[in-house]
Amino acid sequence: MRAWSWTYEGYEPESERLREALCTLGNGYFATRGAVSETSSGPAHYHGTYVAGCYNRLVSTVAGHRIENEDLVNLPDWLPLRYRLRPEGAEPGPWLSPDRAELAEHRRTLDLRQGTLVIRSVYEDGAGRRLTAEQCRLVHMGEPHLAAQRTSFTADGWAGSIEVESGLDGDVRNDGVERYGELANRHLTHWHTGTKHGDTNWLRCRTVTSDIRVALAARTRAAASGETVTATTRLTERQTLRTLLIPVAPGRTVTVDKTVALYTSRDPAISDPRSAAVEEARRAPGFARLLASHRRAWEDIWRRAALDVPGEAGRILRLHLFHVLQTLSPHTAELDVGVPARGLHGEAYRGHVFWDELFVLPFLNLHFPEVSRGLLGYRHRRLPAACRAAREAGRLGAMYPWQSGSDGREETQEVHLNPLSGRWLADHSRLQHHVGSAVAYNVWQYCQASGDLKFLHTKGAETLLQIARFWASSAVWDPSVARYRIRGVMGPDEYHDGYPGATAPGLDDNAYTNVTAAWVLARAYELCGALPASRRRRLFERLQLDTDEPERWDDLSRTLHVPFHRGVISQFAGYGDLAELDWAGYRARYGDIRRLDRILEAEGDSVNRYQASKQADVLMLGYLFSPGELAGLFRRLGHRLDDDSWRTTVDYYERRTSHGSTLSALVHAWVLARIHRDEAWTYAKEALTGDVADVQGGTTAEGIHLGAMGGTLDFVQRGLTGLETREDAVWLDPAPLPQLSKFRVGIRYRNDWDVDLRIRAERVRVGVPASDADPVRVMLGGRAHTIAPGTVRWLDLPGA
Repeated sequence: MRAWSWTYEGYEPESERLREALCTLGNGYFATRGAVSETSSGPAHYHGTYVAGCYNRLVSTVAGHRIENEDLVNLPDWLPLRYRLRPEGAEPGPWLSPDRAELAEHRRTLDLRQGTLVIRSVYEDGAGRRLTAEQCRLVHMGEPHLAAQRTSFTADGWAGSIEVESGLDGDVRNDGVERYGELANRHLTHWHTGTKHGDTNWLRCRTVTSDIRVALAARTRAAASGETVTATTRLTERQTLRTLLIPVAPGRTVTVDKTVALYTSRDPAISDPRSAAVEEARRAPGFARLLASHRRAWEDIWRRAALDVPGEAGRILRLHLFHVLQTLSPHTAELDVGVPARGLHGEAYRGHVFWDELFVLPFLNLHFPEVSRGLLGYRHRRLPAACRAAREAGRLGAMYPWQSGSDGREETQEVHLNPLSGRWLADHSRLQHHVGSAVAYNVWQYCQASGDLKFLHTKGAETLLQIARFWASSAVWDPSVARYRIRGVMGPDEYHDGYPGATAPGLDDNAYTNVTAAWVLARAYELCGALPASRRRRLFERLQLDTDEPERWDDLSRTLHVPFHRGVISQFAGYGDLAELDWAGYRARYGDIRRLDRILEAEGDSVNRYQASKQADVLMLGYLFSPGELAGLFRRLGHRLDDDSWRTTVDYYERRTSHGSTLSALVHAWVLARIHRDEAWTYAKEALTGDVADVQGGTTAEGIHLGAMGGTLDFVQRGLTGLETREDAVWLDPAPLPQLSKFRVGIRYRNDWDVDLRIRAERVRVGVPASDADPVRVMLGGRAHTIAPGTVRWLDLPGA
C-alpha cells in the first residue's frame, strides 16, 4: 500500500544520507539510521545509532577559543553485515555493496504501518552469476532494547557458498555534520569485546566524560535447509566479527538472522549493561516472532494516534507521525529525556533540546498524555539548574537554557561557523529566554487537555510559578513609556541578536517575548488563586515566594510594553527604524536566500541592519493563541488588536521573512489559514515537504526536523479544526482549506478515549465511544453541545 510506505528506487550516492535519515527506525529508547548494512560511513553514507538522553561532553579549540560541547553520542554500530560470493571452482568475489559495479537493482522501502525497513539489492558479476539479497530490519517497538534484521540470499545461475560477515563496530565517532568537522568527536573509550553462548558476540565501551557504560550483544544465526553452516568468530579491541559460510544452490533461499540487544548504565533494573545485553539477546525469540510482536505494538500505537487525511498530504503526514512516534514513543514516558530538535536521526544541533516541544506536545497531549507528562518531567527535574542560572544572571525564578542536554545547564555553543565565509562567529542565541514561556505554555496545555490536576498543583505549579518569577524580575519600569520593559533578549527570529553598531548583544521588548511573558504571568496569578489553600501555603514556603508576588504578576501581565510602528506590532523596539532590504535584488543574485544572515555576513554586512526575519516571530503569537485569546491578551495589555490590525501585521512580516527555518512555513500556514486561506496552502505544502524534499538544502541528512513534523500534525489536528481544550470543554472553530477540507482526527480528551472528529466543508462530526466517562462538552460557534458516551452528533459549522 503506497499510502503506508515510502520507497526509494535505485542507488544515488548524493541522496543516500537523506534517505538514511528518512528511513531511520526507532522506538523512543534508541534509533538507528537507515543505512545499508553492507556499507560503511563515508561521503555517501553515515551509520548512526543513538540512545535517547545519552550525552557526552568534549573540549575543542576552535578559532583560538577553547569551547566545550555536549553531544548526543553516536554509539557502536550494530548494522554491519556484509557478504560475497564463493562460487564452486572459482575465486571468492569482492565484498558486495551498492556502490560497486556489480549492483543491478536496488530498492529501499520503509513500511510505516509495520515499522520495518526492507532493502533489496540484486548483484551480477562478470560471469552472469546473480545474487538477490533482501533484508528486513526492525527496531522493536514493544521491546525497547531489541533490534533485528533478517537477510535472505537467493542465488541465480551458480552454486557454491555465500560468505557472510556480521559485526559490531565500536570504532565510531560523531562525524555526521560537516560544519562540526573541527570539533572533537571521539566520545567512546575503554572498548572490550567477547563471545557468549556460541552464536553471540558482545561489545562494551563507555563515554569519555559522562562515563555512561554501553553494551551491545548480537546473536547471528543462519538457516540453510539442512546444509552445514561453518561459523568462526574474530574479536579485536573495538570490533566483533562472526563469519558464516553458507552453502547455496540456484533458486534456493538461505537466511541470516541478526538479533541485537542494547543497554546502557542509565537503564534501571539491571546489574550491568553487558550482562543485560547478552541475556536479552539469548532470550529473544526468532525473527518471525519478533516481527509479529513488533507489528502488534505498532498496531496499538497507530490506533491511539489516529489521523486520517486523504491523498499525498496524508501520506506525508503519516511519515511525519511515524518519525515523531519513533522519537517520542510510550517508552519515552519512563525516560529522563526531552524533545531533541532533530529527533534520534542524526547529529545536527548535537541532539540538544530547544523549544521544539512547543510544536510536538500539543499533538501528544491528545493521544499520548503520559508521554507529554514524562517530557514535562524532564523540564521539572532541571528546574533547580534553571533557578541557579537565574541567580547567576541576577534574577529570581527559573531561566531555562535555550539549548539543553543532560543536566540542564546552557548548552548553546559560544561560536558558530558560517560556511559561506569560513568564519567562526559569536553565537548569542542563548538570549532566547522565551524558551521558558514555551515550557510554561506546555505545562498549561497538557493540564487543560488531560485534566491532570495533580501534576498542575505540584510539579506544574512549581515550574510555572518559577518561570513567572523570572519574568517579573526581568521587567524594568520605564517612565518614558509608562510601561515595564524586558531588555537584552533575542526573539524566535534568530537573525537579529543586537542593534546596528551596538557593543553588547540583545534586543529590547521583543513582542513575542513580552506577550508570552504576560501570558505566563497571568496564568501564574490565576493558578495561585485556584490552588487549594493548604497546597498554596506549602508551595509558597517551598519556593520562598512572598505573598504579594502574585499581585505583582497580575500587574505586570497588564503593563508590559509591546512596541508598535506604523500600525504594526514591532518585532522589537526599533525594528521599524531598520533599513529595508532589496529582497528582489538578493533573490536575483543568490536564488535561495533562506540563510540571508550567512549571505550578508559573507558580504561583510549584517542582518541586524535590516527589516528581515529568518522565521516567524511576531506571527508565532497567532500560532500559540486563537484569534479570540490573542485579542484578549492585547486587550489586557492595553491595546486593541482587531482582525484588520492583525491582518496588517501578518502581511507586513510575510513580505520580510526569508523562511530560513522549517518551522516558518508551518507557522505561516497556520496563521494564514484564518486570514488569507488562498495563500495558506502554499506554506502548508512547504511545511509538509520540508524534510522529504530537503527544502533547506542538505540539512535533513543530518537529522529530521522534529518540531516541523510534529507541527504539521498539529496543523491538521488543532490549526484547521480550531480545537482548544479549556474551561472543561473542547472548543472547535474549523477553518479547513480547500485542499484539506475532509479529514478525521481521533483524540483522547481526559477520560474519554478515541473521541472521533470528522471535518467536512460545512459540518463536523463528533463521536464519543461508549464508556463510563463523563459526557464531552463541545463549544462551536458560541453554542454548547453535550455529547454522551456512545453517541455521535453532526454539528453545522457557523455560517454554513
